[in-house]
Amino acid sequence: MSSDPSPGLAAGGTQRVMGSETEFGIHAPTSPGANATYLSSQVIAAYARLTRSASRAETGWDYTDETPLRDARGWSVARSQAHPDQLTDAEPVLTAEAVALAHGPAEIELDGDQEPALMNLVLGNGARLYVDHAHPEYSSPEVTNPRDALLWDVAGDAVALATVRALAGDEARGPINLYKNNTDGKGASYGSHENYLVPRSVPFSDLVRGLTPFFVSRQLVCGSGRVGLGQDGKGPGYQISQRADYFEAEVGLETTMRRPIINTRDEPHAVADKYRRLHVIIGDANVSHVANYLKFGTTALVLSLIEAGRAPQVEVHEPVSAMHRLSHDTSLGEKVRLLDGRQVTGLELQWMYFEAAAKLAADSGVASADGGDGHTAEVLGRWERALTDLGGDRDAAAGYVEWLAKLRVLEGYRSRDGLVWGDARLGLVDIQWSDVRPERGIALRLAARGSLETMVDPGSVAAAVTEPPPDTRAWFRGTSIKRFPGSVVSASWDSVVFAAPGSYRLQRVPTREPLRGTKALTQGLFDEHARIEDFLAALLGERRT
Repeated sequence: MSSDPSPGLAAGGTQRVMGSETEFGIHAPTSPGANATYLSSQVIAAYARLTRSASRAETGWDYTDETPLRDARGWSVARSQAHPDQLTDAEPVLTAEAVALAHGPAEIELDGDQEPALMNLVLGNGARLYVDHAHPEYSSPEVTNPRDALLWDVAGDAVALATVRALAGDEARGPINLYKNNTDGKGASYGSHENYLVPRSVPFSDLVRGLTPFFVSRQLVCGSGRVGLGQDGKGPGYQISQRADYFEAEVGLETTMRRPIINTRDEPHAVADKYRRLHVIIGDANVSHVANYLKFGTTALVLSLIEAGRAPQVEVHEPVSAMHRLSHDTSLGEKVRLLDGRQVTGLELQWMYFEAAAKLAADSGVASADGGDGHTAEVLGRWERALTDLGGDRDAAAGYVEWLAKLRVLEGYRSRDGLVWGDARLGLVDIQWSDVRPERGIALRLAARGSLETMVDPGSVAAAVTEPPPDTRAWFRGTSIKRFPGSVVSASWDSVVFAAPGSYRLQRVPTREPLRGTKALTQGLFDEHARIEDFLAALLGERRT
């Protein structure tokens, strides 16, 4: 594919290439000691069986362009010095020995007669479903705005639910339950990551300086809430963020140990001299649609501020400690010290960023009713409402701010049953909040009765499970997999690998420009050429994508 850019997205607002990654908590109720890595592989296999029975195709993952040890600060970590969890550029192989070494013994035996473990799928909607260490992970397809980021993220929840339903009726394997959360309540944490493309020309130091105060305080708007304080959760109490206590550094390459506020992995999955992929690991997994939407939308706005050189000039003293303290204070009265000597609350930090973003949007026109980008005005409106309600009408905020909604439920149990914060029953309620089953998940039950605001309808979510976003390269990836299921050997964010029938030569089609390969640019090729040989000849000869 050509790397010539498509018409650019509006500057100064929320539009940019973005996506999400969700590692689901996993539990087998009839086999509590079962190995989580093996269970996760069964989740992937269950969804593969569903796609094949429904004639919806998928393919394997191509590791060719993975570079997880490249650091944005200008160096690469030697493989010999990297933690095994960082080596995500190789196909994981599930053997009995690997299972035992990685995550303890399994209540299964892996032998030659057993169905091979399935670890990776690229789906027809352009997403990736795979085993990431001990969890099934859904990585959404690339989108260009926070509304679509929310939609294709919720589609991942629907994929998770489909596997839970399928496995519930599988007597041989037994039920497996999935949870959209970030901690098991026993000291383990797993990620909910975001990805945003930014121009390579923006100095990484500017991103660190502009994003750190924002990320320290962003949890007030999009935290999902957690019972327990400290990494092991044994401290009695409730806090705003599930992830905050697990962060120990300001800047770094790691994602599973000594977690940093700003992750430095320099793996663009795009034209490398044009784009940088900001890999955000600090966010909570959100069931609340509004909290999830604001997570994407506000971060996109702050990136626009940084790119324009207009981010608030504030620096937080000891930001890791500040983030912990803000998370532990549900009254929102806690103040953090800035390097210029001021003492401000987390809400005041958020207001600084909101006001700067609103001013940039007004100056650029991206939020205007006539000629705006159609997204920025809504994000600004919902962000302002959240900050206003958090500062005054907390009952109203509890209808869409997830940590407050969860707190209201937990306080109901505490009041009814006289429970103290250290009571194990509250921890169970916390986990049940994020169950992907609508009849069991507390958050989903609240949403069904209108007590937790929703933003995407079930019909749109069902479509996003099978259809890729039309305005990024995900359209080409997903549509290729569905149209030519027997000829797509593998795929990644960077390429799609084809093998025509009878040919021994693989054809790799690069997709490094995220705004190419769209429906507008490639639908004609798919419509005109039903045979893979003709399709590839037209694609590679005419360079129309």
